[in-house]
Amino acid sequence: MIYFDNAATGGRKPDCVLTAVRAAVRTCANAGRGGHKLALSCLNRVQRCRNALNGYFDGFGFDRVVFTKNCTEALNILLFGVLQRGDHVVTTAMEHNSVLRPLNRLQAARGVSFTVCPLTNGNVTADSVREALRPNTKAVIVTAASNVTGAMPPLKEIRNVLPDGVLFFVDGAQGGGHLPLKMQEIGIDGLALAGHKGLFSIQGSGALLFSNRVNPDPLLFGGTGTTSFSLEMPDFYPEALEAGTLCFPAISALLEGIGYLTENEKRIAARLNELTAYFLSGLSRQPTYAAYSRPNPCGITAFAHRNLPSEQVAERLSTEFDIAVRGGLHCAPKMHEALGSLDDGLVRVSFSHFNSETEIDVLLTALKKF
Repeated sequence: MIYFDNAATGGRKPDCVLTAVRAAVRTCANAGRGGHKLALSCLNRVQRCRNALNGYFDGFGFDRVVFTKNCTEALNILLFGVLQRGDHVVTTAMEHNSVLRPLNRLQAARGVSFTVCPLTNGNVTADSVREALRPNTKAVIVTAASNVTGAMPPLKEIRNVLPDGVLFFVDGAQGGGHLPLKMQEIGIDGLALAGHKGLFSIQGSGALLFSNRVNPDPLLFGGTGTTSFSLEMPDFYPEALEAGTLCFPAISALLEGIGYLTENEKRIAARLNELTAYFLSGLSRQPTYAAYSRPNPCGITAFAHRNLPSEQVAERLSTEFDIAVRGGLHCAPKMHEALGSLDDGLVRVSFSHFNSETEIDVLLTALKKF
């Protein structure tokens, strides 16, 4: 199969990541939950991954790097752990349901209100965020890159229009590993990450990084291997937010993924810009289709067939040509509403730098037959 669904989860992994997973499965112990040599060895590798994430994303200390099973869990910890009754949140129409559904639940359960900023030419502007602010605005949460089109909000500009007391959260599910999300440089207070996409780890890996201005309450309660005499969760990070056994194989893979990315990030970004440009150029020569994306370093493109629903196009590509893409709404209904594609959705083709122009040619040839 030709795999073009990397925005959902990364397909091909670097060899160093695969080696790390195999090694972790063969010699896995419960990191941080025992004092024997193997448990301590695994704990050391977990700590190295915390340090690597903190360094790569310009974080606020390894203790403010929390491992999760995915980006959605990281966002839930951040939103449910920080927002309280009476708070107001500003978000955008670009957001994934991993942001919109928690906010909707917080509105119903805690009386947290939120405003969804409209888009201009498929993206959010700093001015629209500024206009949505209220006296009780506690936080602004914005995606680093749309999972539908790959459009990238101007994060630094948005941060610059926020009052000092307003927290700035970023959903890095698609931008993590593709964009320079330097927390201290940009002014990001909370960054949620998916390890299994642009960071080259496996499924089951995610992380939340947060600043000294953010102190989330626990979302999960249970064992941590520390302060076991108390029935309360530890009052220090990261243990306060990491109840239960960590997914050591995924964290071990994430450590290698960060290393691979550090050595290759410029090459990867350039390659994804090339691949998205190549595909969109070829698609532009087929009048049956309308593109909704521009070349971008996240590898994401979206388009519509002028007569067929997106899910039908995606299904036929899979069954007739063995090509994996994604049709539908991509868990981002407000983005599709803003783009005018809510009824039939869009076909998303998302590349890895491991993909080739030859594979794209196969896709373009297949699309001509619809």
